[in-house]
Amino acid sequence: MANPDIQRPYKGVFPVVPTVFDGEGRLDLDGQRRAVDFMIDAGSHGLCILANFSEQFVLADAERDLVLDTVLDHVAGRVPVIVTTTHFASHICAERSRRAQQAGAAMVMVMPPYHGATIRVGENAIYQFYRTVSDAISIPVMIQDAPVAGTPLSAAFLARMARELTNIRYFKIEMPQTAAKLRELIALGGEAIEGPWDGEEAITLMADLDAGATGAMTGGGYPDGIRQITDPFFAGRRDQAVAAYERWLPLINYENRQCGLIACKALMKEGGVIRHETVRHPLQPLHPAVRSGLIEIAKRIGALVLRWDR
Repeated sequence: MANPDIQRPYKGVFPVVPTVFDGEGRLDLDGQRRAVDFMIDAGSHGLCILANFSEQFVLADAERDLVLDTVLDHVAGRVPVIVTTTHFASHICAERSRRAQQAGAAMVMVMPPYHGATIRVGENAIYQFYRTVSDAISIPVMIQDAPVAGTPLSAAFLARMARELTNIRYFKIEMPQTAAKLRELIALGGEAIEGPWDGEEAITLMADLDAGATGAMTGGGYPDGIRQITDPFFAGRRDQAVAAYERWLPLINYENRQCGLIACKALMKEGGVIRHETVRHPLQPLHPAVRSGLIEIAKRIGALVLRWDR
């Protein structure tokens, strides 16, 4: 269940938890628990499950529920957990969000409704969609504004929803020129913008922090590294944050540009956190040379994931 001692607004590093599979592609719940324990030990202020980087799109509904219950039961209030409940249908997204809240989620994250490359809805329908979700729960909703949805969400529209819809409070911005959009969103939304957050594996984290981001939702392989950037920044030591960003940027860039969602699993497998780095077909494993490059950078920088095994 959610820990009432952890107060809003939620800030800091909330990485995405990978969905762990065994060598045959079945859910590995023991591995799932170990991944969660590592990510908390590595300094995560909170976690996000069932996101795109969790391969939510390859899970059956029953598997989603099993991962949801397993993670929330195992976390047991140690940190807040955000649950991605995205679905095209308003009522299904609302039902998923209610289910997440009942299980102990601190927040839900929802993309605007989209399907494939061409099926979209207009701004009024998007507004009604988010109103349906907001009205269904009493925990905050994070809107994920990312290119994969192919849906324009202007800063003015996002700010309007924050002002008018009770639980629309957090925004994960992952679009080109994220820093500019964060600044505009904060200026237009004021106090209604409880959480302007950075995403996309922290590839633009430093600029986004300068723009007013208060949270970072990254991959799950190295929360310890992201904390080395955000902690000094929020403490007013920007020079130290910049130096840490420059130190970790090769790994951030390699994950973002070469590996994608598999990076976290490869790092966890290499460090003994999980037994398998399986992704579900038709997703493909990393090319050995790409994987080798990832591990080389992580070793050079001293990422905790490679020495946490317990």
